[in-house]
Amino acid sequence: MQDQPPTPDPTPRREDPEGTAPHQAPTAAPTLFTWDFATNPYPAYAWLREHAPVHRTRLPSGVEAWLVTRYPDARQALADPRLSKNPAHHHEPAHAKGKTGIPGERKADLMTHLLNIDPPDHTRLRRLVSKAFTPRRVAEFAPRVQELADDLIDRFAAHGSADLIHEFAFPLPIYAICDLLGVPREDQDDFRDWAGMMIRHGKGPRGGVARSVKKMRAYLADLIHRKRLALPAEPTPGEDLISGLIRASDHGEHLTENEAAAMAFILLFAGFETTVNLIGNGTYALLTHPDQRGRLQRSLAAGERGLLETGVEELLRYDGPVELATWRFATRPLTLGGQDIAAGDPVLVVLAAADRDPERFADPDTLDLARRDNQHLGYGHGIHYCLGAPLARLEGQTALATLLTRLPDLRLDADPAELRWRGGLIMRGLRTLPVRFTPTPTPTPNPVPGSTRDPAPGPDRTPAPPPSTSP
Repeated sequence: MQDQPPTPDPTPRREDPEGTAPHQAPTAAPTLFTWDFATNPYPAYAWLREHAPVHRTRLPSGVEAWLVTRYPDARQALADPRLSKNPAHHHEPAHAKGKTGIPGERKADLMTHLLNIDPPDHTRLRRLVSKAFTPRRVAEFAPRVQELADDLIDRFAAHGSADLIHEFAFPLPIYAICDLLGVPREDQDDFRDWAGMMIRHGKGPRGGVARSVKKMRAYLADLIHRKRLALPAEPTPGEDLISGLIRASDHGEHLTENEAAAMAFILLFAGFETTVNLIGNGTYALLTHPDQRGRLQRSLAAGERGLLETGVEELLRYDGPVELATWRFATRPLTLGGQDIAAGDPVLVVLAAADRDPERFADPDTLDLARRDNQHLGYGHGIHYCLGAPLARLEGQTALATLLTRLPDLRLDADPAELRWRGGLIMRGLRTLPVRFTPTPTPTPNPVPGSTRDPAPGPDRTPAPPPSTSP
């Protein structure tokens, strides 16, 4: 997500007002990674699937990589042991050094996390942390997620307008993952600030992402040290994840403090932005597909959950939060989709393209919340399948159900053509999502747990735009 598009036109327009369904794929090779592309990449991906399904391209960072766009090739690549997650396998030229991971993670000594390692270390570390994301543990966390969703809505329900990215989609998963990790409530606003900087994708000061990573690393090291000193002899019910990581051992081998810090870092980093985008993209898709939104609201009003569950899966497929899977590197020569790939070459699986493959999904450019045959790749496949997917699904379902129930006439408060998508390579998400609704008087809202001040703006640290005067 460190790669940035070229300097954008200040007022890019999209061909499709909904910004997601391609009317016609380009007739010539498309230009990738511009702001227009970021707004609606699906026509370009359709062209690549048809004409160059495994396509070598130069990324905005200068790194050359293979893009994999067809569903069967993508599924194969995600599980292929010849494609390593370890950046040490990248035969990178000098100009590409350090441009294939999270900015600042190398200097902060945070490389030993699940997105950068292979078995057997990956197997060991994943086993240690997986207990935090069991169905039972996630179910126990559901009331807390509901409490956060309600508290956040309480803060703007009486206003009649809001920016759902800054005021809802961004803070909800931040506070949730902080609680799960065991970050004290009085420190959670710092995490919110650092996280906001990390997903600004070029709008912040130069080097701001790396500085935020460094601050987060220093904080985590100190927190782990303090928790280690205070750790009780026996685990307590609902023990936080960092305490569990400190306590955990695998065949007698304890997690090192550095491994614990890297693990906590990536769980925070990967555990919030995907959910920000799931809530934001999902709400936007519902607001621009009123028939599907009405169908879901009627189902929720009847006390049914089935359409909500299949609906979140469809939103993950249709315009999901992760556009490209994280980096992989060929450990030896291989052939993928008929294309020869050399040892050391980076490979990027385009999840957004694979999940719109018409050879796998009927009417792939149509949003159908009741879609059943929906083995999308939104959370990956194989041994690197997203560990936090159960929690993200819970947060997505809770957020969408609460919004549609408490704000039943929620509507977009901007021309869809004017909405901007965050630049970057891996993630796909809106910068802002201005909405209007009938104001709902609420009691004086409690401070959002973890917050000691009025909510700060979200990922871009800018106030929400003024409400539109249109109805």
